[in-house]
Amino acid sequence: MSSEPTPSEKIDARIKELGDWRGETLARLRGLIKQALPDVIEEWKWRGVPVWYQDGMICTGETYKAVVKMTFAKGAALDDPARLFNSSLDGNVRRAIDFPKGEAIDEAALVALIRAAAALNGKKG
Repeated sequence: MSSEPTPSEKIDARIKELGDWRGETLARLRGLIKQALPDVIEEWKWRGVPVWYQDGMICTGETYKAVVKMTFAKGAALDDPARLFNSSLDGNVRRAIDFPKGEAIDEAALVALIRAAAALNGKKG
């Protein structure tokens, strides 16, 4: 049996390790992802990036000095009526939301966007 921590345990550790507004923001975003998609799968990729999957990649949760970035794998294909996307807008596939310190999160709109991303992944063909 491996003593390697699970991806969820690694995300827990990252949140604790940050110990500041970035950890709080990442924890809050993670909670909203789990609220939107109770069966979401958590992974740990690319030397320390939390990634959430349901029928394919939904989004990542990257932490930087000035922002917590939530990158949606197929964000360019999603409707964004609340205009949450504010980063990586020039790409053909991905779209991101940067959350700087103190930024209010439109939780209802974000949950809807997460669910839309999962629904898009569920469409085959």
